[in-house]
Amino acid sequence: MRALLLGFGNVGRKLAEILTVERPQHPGLHSLDLELCGIVTRSHGALVAAPGAALDLASALTAYRTRGGFAKENPQYTSLQALEAVRTLDYDVLVELTVLSIREQGEPALSHLREALRRGRHVVTANKGPIAFAYQELAALAQAQGVQLLHESTVMDGAPLFNLVGSSLKGCTLQAVSGILNSTTNFVLQAMERGVSLPEAVATAQAEGFAEADPRHDLEGWDAAAKITVLANALMGAMQTPFAVEREGITAVTPERVREVLSRGKRLKLVCRAWRDAGQVRTRVALEELPAAHPFCTLSGNGSVVRLETDLMGPILVAQEEPTLSDTAYGVLNDLLTLAES
Repeated sequence: MRALLLGFGNVGRKLAEILTVERPQHPGLHSLDLELCGIVTRSHGALVAAPGAALDLASALTAYRTRGGFAKENPQYTSLQALEAVRTLDYDVLVELTVLSIREQGEPALSHLREALRRGRHVVTANKGPIAFAYQELAALAQAQGVQLLHESTVMDGAPLFNLVGSSLKGCTLQAVSGILNSTTNFVLQAMERGVSLPEAVATAQAEGFAEADPRHDLEGWDAAAKITVLANALMGAMQTPFAVEREGITAVTPERVREVLSRGKRLKLVCRAWRDAGQVRTRVALEELPAAHPFCTLSGNGSVVRLETDLMGPILVAQEEPTLSDTAYGVLNDLLTLAES
């Protein structure tokens, strides 16, 4: 299976590391026969193999880490931009790992997915933007072309949430979804329970590697809004965007407020919800005071949790403790294995 990889950030490099350096440790990957025709980044260069050939992924990973990008001296270096690569290269699956864009409504990743699907190529993405802004369009396009659109890593890293609903809840109609989906805000609110200020807690989260250098998407609730939109669109048939979500962030929260809630036997959490209401799907991201014994309050650190309510089965709780880059990379691998099996 030939793949084109867009984006070579933390997740992309971890994926490459698992497929090369760590691969002997993971016998479950034995059946995955994957070769890359190209790796394209936004600002750190691109590599493209000659027609019929494949990139040496281990060498590409070493070169990137050594130089902080792909150097023009590399014989496989190219000035090819992402969209042109999607339109012209020979590949079976597009692996889209670029960053979330809210202001640009999922672009340029959305155009990458559209073009790949129009060419009859499978798509695996960890970028929640296209699924949050145009899932129904993309799903219809994939179905018309007879290819698959897979996105397990868009919510809860590599936890098999979409696979669970699709494979193990056949015949069920999802009535409501709720959860804590943004690890940074959960970490910050827990730190504030100890009296730590919001800026100090964010700095710690950044130092530990799970908060972005620019944390506004997290703190203002946009990341959580995008994730609950993905769940509403992909699992409940909604046609929403993050802009339709009733959204609240944590930027105005103080340690004093958090500790006052704690003194009453409750905990302040940023909770995402999607539910059916008079034939429509509604979505919200808001601060809620939850009883200390609530399952969402047992979540520590940078974990995530989702509660699924269906008409025939449930409620079902899916929790993920202390996810790392390996979890997100595994979600991508899971999707690639699904394609390989089919």
